[in-house]
Amino acid sequence: MFLLPKVIVKPKEGKESLTQNAARTANRDQGAAAPSTAASGLDEHGHPIGSHEGDAEQPHMTLPPAQRREINVLVGKFTAETDQTAKLRLAQQLAEKFKAVERFDSAGYYLEQIALVRPGEQTWKRAADQYFEAYSFATTEERQKLLGAKCQELYGKVLKNNPDNLDAKTNLGMAYMSSANPVQGITLIREVLAADPRNEKALYNLGFLAIQSGQFDKAVERFQELIKVNPENVNGQFYLGVSLAKTGAKEEAKKAFLKAKSISPDPALAASVDEELKKLQ
Repeated sequence: MFLLPKVIVKPKEGKESLTQNAARTANRDQGAAAPSTAASGLDEHGHPIGSHEGDAEQPHMTLPPAQRREINVLVGKFTAETDQTAKLRLAQQLAEKFKAVERFDSAGYYLEQIALVRPGEQTWKRAADQYFEAYSFATTEERQKLLGAKCQELYGKVLKNNPDNLDAKTNLGMAYMSSANPVQGITLIREVLAADPRNEKALYNLGFLAIQSGQFDKAVERFQELIKVNPENVNGQFYLGVSLAKTGAKEEAKKAFLKAKSISPDPALAASVDEELKKLQ
C-alpha cells in the first residue's frame, strides 16, 4: 500500500528534510566504518571484522586521522577492560564519539552494550534511537533492511518495558516500512494516533508516507491536521505545500510554502521554498 521512502525524513531534521533532493544528499551514514587493521581482528565497533557492517566505506565518511586514532584507542580500552563499571563508561564515551561523527549505528551498538547490562525502557530506547537515526539516512535497500530489523528488535524491547511509549511505537512503525510487512508499520502509527490524535510525529510520518506513495489527497489531510496541532511546524507547512501543489491547489500551496518560509530562518528552507514557488508559476 505504501512505498518505502528512499530516505525516511523525520520532523525535526534540518536541511536534508526540507529539499526534494534529500535522497541524494542525506547519505551521511551510508556505508560501514573502515575495518581496523589491529591484530585483535576487531573493527572499530569492537566487532569481529565484517560481522556487523556489510557496506564498503564511502570516501566522504573517512574520519580525520586524529579522530580515528582517538576512537581506536577507546575501542582498544573497551575490548580489554574487565571491570564492568569502567567498561560501561567507555561504551558511553564511544557512543558519544561515534554520534559526534555521525556514525549512528556505531553509537547504537555501544549504547546497546550498556542496555544489555542495565536493561530498561530508557537504555533500550537510547540504543534504538541511534540505530533509527542510521536507518533514516540509509540509501540502499540492503542497509534499510539491516538497520530496520535492528530497530524492530530494540524498539520491541522498549515497548516490552512500556507499551505506552508512543515515540518508540512511531519509530517502530517506520522501521517496519523496510520489512516484508510494511502494513504492520502503518498499523502501529495509526495506533499511536488513536492513543494521541495530536501526535505530531505520527501525523508527519503518515503524511510523508502518503506523499511517497503518491496519495497526495491523504497527505494533504495529514499535514492539515498537523498544522492545526502546531501551526509553527515548519516541515508540516512545507510538505503541506508540496502535497497541495500535487493536487493542483496552487494558491493554497503558495500560502503553505510562504508560511514555512516565514517561520524559519534556515536558508536551505528558503531556497527550497523558492524552488517550489517557481514550479507553481
